[in-house]
Amino acid sequence: MIKQLFLSLACMTMTAVHAQKTPVWQDPQVNQVNREARHASFFAFESQEKAQGDKTQSQRYLSMEGLWKFCFVKNHQDAPAGFFSLKYDDSKWTDFPVPGLFEIEGYGDKIYKNINYAWSTTFKNNPPYIGETNNYTGSYRRTFELPADWKGQEVFFHVGSATSNLSVWVNGQYVGYSEDSKVAAEFNITKYLKKGQNLIAMQVMRWCDGSYIEDQDFWRFTGIAREVYLYATPKTHIQDIFIRQDYQDGRGLLDIDVQVANAKGATVEARLFDAAGNQVAEGLKAVVENAKAWTAETPNLYRAEITLKQGDKVLEVIPQRVGFRHIEIKGGQLLVNGQPILIKGADRHELDPDGGYIVSVERMIQDIKIMKYLNINAVRTCHYPDDPRWYDLCDEYGLYLTAETNIESHGMGYGKETLARRDDYTKAHLERQQGNMMSFKNHPSIIVWSLGNEAGYGPNFEKCYDWVKAYDTTRPVQYEQAGREGKTDIFCPMYYGYEDCEKYSKGDNPRPLIQCEYAHAMGNSMGGFKEYWDIIRANAKYQGGYIWDFVDQGLRDKSKITGKEIFTFGGDYGRYPASDYNFNCNGIIAPDRRLNPHAYEVRYYYQNVWITDKGLKDGKIEIYNENFFKTLDDLELEWFVGGASAGHHHDGNRPEGMTFGHGGTIAVDGIAPQQRKVITIEAMQKVIERVLGHHGDQEIFVIFQFKTREAQPLIEKGQVVARQQFVLNPYQFPEIKGETASVQKEEVESYVKFEAAGTTLTIGKWSGWIDYLDVDGQTMLVDRESVTPEFWRAPTDNDYGARLQQRFGVWKDPQMKLKDCRVGDNSVVAVFDMPDVAATLTMTYTLQPTGEVVVNQHFLPNPSTGSGTAKVPPMFRYGMQLQMPSEYDRLTYYGRGPVENYCDRNSSEFIGVYENKVSDEYYSYIRPQESGNHTDVRWFRVQNAQGRGLEFYSDAAMEASALRFLMSDLDDGPEKDKKIGRHSGDLIEHPLTQIHIQQRQMGLGCVNSWGAWPRQEYLLPSQERSFTFAIRPVKAE
Repeated sequence: MIKQLFLSLACMTMTAVHAQKTPVWQDPQVNQVNREARHASFFAFESQEKAQGDKTQSQRYLSMEGLWKFCFVKNHQDAPAGFFSLKYDDSKWTDFPVPGLFEIEGYGDKIYKNINYAWSTTFKNNPPYIGETNNYTGSYRRTFELPADWKGQEVFFHVGSATSNLSVWVNGQYVGYSEDSKVAAEFNITKYLKKGQNLIAMQVMRWCDGSYIEDQDFWRFTGIAREVYLYATPKTHIQDIFIRQDYQDGRGLLDIDVQVANAKGATVEARLFDAAGNQVAEGLKAVVENAKAWTAETPNLYRAEITLKQGDKVLEVIPQRVGFRHIEIKGGQLLVNGQPILIKGADRHELDPDGGYIVSVERMIQDIKIMKYLNINAVRTCHYPDDPRWYDLCDEYGLYLTAETNIESHGMGYGKETLARRDDYTKAHLERQQGNMMSFKNHPSIIVWSLGNEAGYGPNFEKCYDWVKAYDTTRPVQYEQAGREGKTDIFCPMYYGYEDCEKYSKGDNPRPLIQCEYAHAMGNSMGGFKEYWDIIRANAKYQGGYIWDFVDQGLRDKSKITGKEIFTFGGDYGRYPASDYNFNCNGIIAPDRRLNPHAYEVRYYYQNVWITDKGLKDGKIEIYNENFFKTLDDLELEWFVGGASAGHHHDGNRPEGMTFGHGGTIAVDGIAPQQRKVITIEAMQKVIERVLGHHGDQEIFVIFQFKTREAQPLIEKGQVVARQQFVLNPYQFPEIKGETASVQKEEVESYVKFEAAGTTLTIGKWSGWIDYLDVDGQTMLVDRESVTPEFWRAPTDNDYGARLQQRFGVWKDPQMKLKDCRVGDNSVVAVFDMPDVAATLTMTYTLQPTGEVVVNQHFLPNPSTGSGTAKVPPMFRYGMQLQMPSEYDRLTYYGRGPVENYCDRNSSEFIGVYENKVSDEYYSYIRPQESGNHTDVRWFRVQNAQGRGLEFYSDAAMEASALRFLMSDLDDGPEKDKKIGRHSGDLIEHPLTQIHIQQRQMGLGCVNSWGAWPRQEYLLPSQERSFTFAIRPVKAE
């Protein structure tokens, strides 16, 4: 902030405020001045040899990235006048990186806003009005040497992305102006240049009239975020290229349209090469027989070289990738090359935890590698065009793209105020479609155009649809706000519920259903994802969707409390921030690209190979290849038969969680796309027979894993791409009864103490709880912390969105009045009245002669009286909690793992035996919340370094967790949005182990994060419940 203030004062000393009637940045009818016409993204090389490499090696390229002289002012009216002059003294200005963002570099506040505009705390919406207060403005200056060999050529200045606008001067002369912060602006600066040293000056503002249609749900930064360079061309040069690349009946149809400036005497040639470098076609129009088609599964690319000549002289050579594919909508389905694909997609904002909008190519490749690992095959470029290099990578590695235009005016609403109905914004809507389409039209990965996001519906979008369809007849067009009947080729709603999706899918609307946003992945979420894909796989018209969204938008920072790394969100910066808090943290993955726990569920239900039991004990299975264009020849199937309840002995590759068993591998060649094949694995059948013969009284599983035979682009050799677990022999849960027995007993007025086999159980007669538990003289519970029931959890982001922290509030600390405490020979029955929830809770504790403690928790709503019992909401969980001393820091359990899981999000986590440190069980979500749960638990053991501890088990599958945090540490109370945001890195571990043993915890839900509840079958209504579990002392070995 000190740096920011110093620089602002330095600039203001040289400022002369001048007025003009209607500044260009407040005129929606003027979105550019002297900017070059939009054209396809390409670079023109000077020779065929140079065209084989990167543009940075061309003599016609000059990078303008690096440090520029920079002046920042907080208010636009304070921007320095005449700063672009050759004689202007910038010696007191600072050095500033280009690309670089003001707020990331310490100038201005980092603002996150979802709905409404970033200026909402400064001035009211009144388009096209934009205020000058808090309208950060950066002025830039840089000199450069004009290459001598550029003499006689046209010189262009390329700025890949400037938010929110860009003004340019060269050698003191005004060049031009541009809006649309997510598409490159180019200016022909030839006539302003001189031999030798030249000066370029730029100015970028935080807000302009165009910002009214850039109200996207992300961080609102200012500055330059993509490539910046100069390039030279001959006077006669290629202005634009449109490559139409179709695929029909096994043939690739190529049709290249080239626009040439000063074309007299010039000729254009084109050659097409395959991946091996062999020429397969020549000419601007060509047919390639037996062409290899492009799909996300099979991203086969050709290389076109377009050469501009005058006579025999080569003027330019432009390389372009070509992917032959045919896109159409037919029979209510989106087809690629005649096949109705499934969109296993994610929405992706361009965001880096350190660079903000500045995302390196290395980070892009990392993202695609993660997408491949998660079986994601499609991306929506929400909500604007991306860096051109992203499209190149998607072409190369294979991702379907829905390419979205940089339009969102969410803050104006969808009613009469929407800019979709305003004539003065018609031009801006159309020009932005042109910027998106004309820049990226040649990319085979783009299969759908999107007109924008959350910007209402009206004539402006209808005109946009008509223009896009007329310009590009090869791709469908979608827009969410057009609904079912407006101008959209795809019905692409947001956050459509299960019933609505199924109902639409069975209707007669000819548009396919592909949700542009669904399964809101905020915090600990994605419960019920399975049910979406059950519907998708059962209904042809419902073809999937794009999860919101791919990556949490947190920024890397340090906690002011602990000094640990945190990821910040809205409201963490500034004094009067326009903020929607952590609503920008909805990622499948974390900002640093760790997989969030729910990512594994996405990976599971997005997988492309499935197995069905067709007589597993006889070795018979059915394999289904869900791919549409590739066989399974590149995979091998690894199978394993075994269990997790005996000693460690095995052969083959033992999957994580298995402790014994045998396995093998078979080829799965010859299974065509979309085909099913029943096979019998004789070796597996023999192993199953042998394992069941030796371990017939134990739980036995068969685990299948499909692994890659060889490394593929961004996919490692041996990488698991699909997996399933089948229960061959079910677990035999023990019968647990608290039977009367003779044990040592000591009873006084306030407590009763039982002793047996080294276990001492002390129950408070006034409290009704287990107050102390000792084994061989060692304290098992934190002093004065009883074993008590719990019905609450630290609310998740979805819980807060549905106001469940308030709706379920009665369960957080319900009143429990001890009304009876009966002491037996080795047991205590404590009866509690729970008036807040109109119920009775009966706790029964029994010490067995073996030293085990049996606990029964029985909940019974009161009988109806009068007109009926009061309405009691569902509970978050039903079980017990206890705290063990800190030395008990090792966890071993037999259940679903190793990643945390919940009753509506656990398919991806297989049943097995897993070990972990208690301190590693909490997952650091951006904002603290419920974490660490495991379902289908057979037993749950917490021990110290010597092996001493406690084991918990039940007579049925239960759930459990162990953390270093109390529930109160993770609970933000009635409202999660605080004056100062809370982050997982702010948490301080307690010197104890907090254990939750429960019959069940409520599901997480995923339909949305602002009102939707988990599905009915995953709720815990207030009804009669009985939970019995045992506590078994584990002695040191």
